[in-house]
Amino acid sequence: MSIEHSDHFYPSTDGLKLYCRVYPAERAAAALPVLCLPGLTRNSRDFAALARHLQAQREVLTADLRGRGRSAWDTDPSRYQLNSYVQDIWALLASRHLSRVVVVVGTSLGGLMGMVMAAMDPARIAGLVLNDVGPEIDPAGLRRIAGYAGKLPPVSSWDEAATQAKGVYGLALPGLSDADWRDYARLGYRENADGVPVPDVDPRISEAFKQTNTAAPDLWSVFAQIKQVPMLVIRGALSDILSASTVARMARDKPGLMHLEVANRGHTPLLNEPECLAAIDAFLARYGGIVRHGEYFIATNPRAR
Repeated sequence: MSIEHSDHFYPSTDGLKLYCRVYPAERAAAALPVLCLPGLTRNSRDFAALARHLQAQREVLTADLRGRGRSAWDTDPSRYQLNSYVQDIWALLASRHLSRVVVVVGTSLGGLMGMVMAAMDPARIAGLVLNDVGPEIDPAGLRRIAGYAGKLPPVSSWDEAATQAKGVYGLALPGLSDADWRDYARLGYRENADGVPVPDVDPRISEAFKQTNTAAPDLWSVFAQIKQVPMLVIRGALSDILSASTVARMARDKPGLMHLEVANRGHTPLLNEPECLAAIDAFLARYGGIVRHGEYFIATNPRAR
């Protein structure tokens, strides 16, 4: 019987103890590993369903960013910013001896990290899956996120945590049942020493985020640098972060861009939706590569570009 996942701890360059879940391939790895990077207030558990789906064919790494999940909180909240997160993930890959390439699946902030990593070293990123994020971000969505990031009032039970999660994400995830919301709460909250659910994130992430929440970053110049990196863009049809017009411009600027719009999802799709799994499977089949004798080779269909 295969191991669902194992725990991997590694040091950041500035001394923090960081965490990653490792889902081993269920059969001899013949494909590139997948690296999953979460959103601003989220953690590695968001990718559990996707990782279990993918690990039949390949190793899957799901990271906790600093200040989230089982990674250490930073004593200096000014380091809760994009460049620090990217450096942490390079350190993760080094700790796993992944000197070649991986496929990055990034949700929101994680997608921005993937774009920056691909611009820094495109030879190491075989493909990017961007979950409801792109080079242009709607300021209205940023203001909404700033309204709750690090600011949620305390709850006293898991039922209250589920109710609070629904209050924050309900418009983006219509149709979830009460049981679904209880499961979703378990992804974003943890029990403190008293057994009370608390958001599984350092509330001080808002201190760095509030400095930029009124001015959305313009990453079109970064996008221009990674036009040769294969890319799948997943957009929630109800998204207030990634507009349909931004996806259309991305497709114009990058011929061969794969993209999917998910009905009844806002920011962000859960990536356990059947259409998301099918799109990611198709993307990995085309760009996910093979491994031979310890070296990585990107297997692509030239006519599909």
